[in-house]
Amino acid sequence: MLSRAVLILAVVISLTACQSKKKEINFPKTDLSAVALIPKPVKTVSTHSAFALDSNTVIFTSLADPKFEKAGQFLAEKVNARLGFDLSVNTTSEEKDIERVIYINQSDSISLKTPESYQLYIKKDSIYLNAKTAAGAFRGIQTLRQLIPEQSNDTLTNHPLWLIPTGKVFDEPQFEYRGAMLDVARHFFTIEEVKKFIDLLAYYKYNALHLHLTDDQGWRLEIKSWPKLTEIGGQSEVGGGEGGFFTQEDYKGLVQYAADRHMIIIPEIDMPGHTNAASLSYPFLHAGGKADKPRVRTDMKVGYSSFHARKDTVYAFLDDVIGELAELTPGPYIHIGGDESHVTKKSDYLYFVEKVEKIVLKHGKKAIGWNEIAQAKLDPSTIAQLWNEPHNAMKAASGGSKIIISPAKKAYLDMKYDSLSEYGLTWAGMIPVDVGYNWSPEDYVEGLPKNQILGIEAPLWSETISNSDELEYLAFPRAIGYSELGWSNPENRNWEDYKQRLAKQVPFLNRMKVNYYPSKQIDWVE
Repeated sequence: MLSRAVLILAVVISLTACQSKKKEINFPKTDLSAVALIPKPVKTVSTHSAFALDSNTVIFTSLADPKFEKAGQFLAEKVNARLGFDLSVNTTSEEKDIERVIYINQSDSISLKTPESYQLYIKKDSIYLNAKTAAGAFRGIQTLRQLIPEQSNDTLTNHPLWLIPTGKVFDEPQFEYRGAMLDVARHFFTIEEVKKFIDLLAYYKYNALHLHLTDDQGWRLEIKSWPKLTEIGGQSEVGGGEGGFFTQEDYKGLVQYAADRHMIIIPEIDMPGHTNAASLSYPFLHAGGKADKPRVRTDMKVGYSSFHARKDTVYAFLDDVIGELAELTPGPYIHIGGDESHVTKKSDYLYFVEKVEKIVLKHGKKAIGWNEIAQAKLDPSTIAQLWNEPHNAMKAASGGSKIIISPAKKAYLDMKYDSLSEYGLTWAGMIPVDVGYNWSPEDYVEGLPKNQILGIEAPLWSETISNSDELEYLAFPRAIGYSELGWSNPENRNWEDYKQRLAKQVPFLNRMKVNYYPSKQIDWVE
């Protein structure tokens, strides 16, 4: 391994040193800072020439961490698929005429302040991508993908060149957590549909996908110790469809697919409310009292179901479920829901949240819950997700908890854009593209210190959608704006600038066959 690494480094150094001896290409003037990058980097410096990406370009990576080579392979796959190349990674064959190199370097520079920080140095014959971690390298690769122009220049040499503007990019995220949520409980989505959503999110530097796996209308993940959850609870959905569920192998595949894109999966078991499907499968879980008797539910109502909070058998059940989830999920979090438990007595609710939090901790994970859980006495490691009650976010923060900012009035992807929207709801108001972008997660809760904000999440509830086209209609383009709210510094966020950059995302969205909503607020560039 060492000799191979030394050989690669020698090739890179030799190539860089020999640049001045090569035949000069008279590149047209470029402007790196004018490229429509989303999310916007911390800083770009233009040097007005070009790196000529072509079929002779070679990708090299640091070899100390195998994940860097894997990141290089990801870049090669994307470039090859888009441009029809056959780029190699860490190949030092003398048969290949190497003229230009992309080097993905593991760096210990103190200027790389976060695990996802990266630096791009783009010269005429070389691109250096520096990062401390493979996650940082992967984020830089997404920027590099966006820098590749739509059209090649066929006039400078005897073969096509894709001219990437030269200069420097210095970048890092403002928030550690940048997520989206997909509700697969109200309507079930297939493995391939979820994977496509992951690919789109990864391109815009998201690092988390929260899966809402259970609700009144359906239970969507196989639990081997309690098979009726999917045999009975997985067979329905809103509107009366056939439902469906992920096997544990399916779920592990999704977790790995996300991990390959440096994203975590956060599974949610919503409780003690939103539990009709579970109680239908196993009636002993049902609270009784004011809670509706379990039955197949295909409507969109909320707030009528509850687990029994005082039965030891309920917690034995949850210990099994959370234990299996923890084994399947390498990420640090399990989401315990906690919202809209309207028929659960408050004393029972508080008792339940505190008991379930302890089960999550027992299995080596941190709990996340909707902001209502702040009414309970929480462990400081537990995270509260704000959706409608800033005072509960403040209460959780006062106890040491971090906060995920997901206000329904600003960040819910299932709200309609406007009166013309074909899908979506309106209970939190309509969210046009500008309303979704023009707010600051760091300032949304008055008095909440920024260092207690874990990040931002954009939830997509699925009552009105049932397939990828409908999912994409609600999620895009708004999810692109939320990526910038989570990544870019406030001083780099400006609606007039952003809407011009957003308009230029059309070629990528078309390549990915994304059914985005063509908002009239944007002058889309075809």
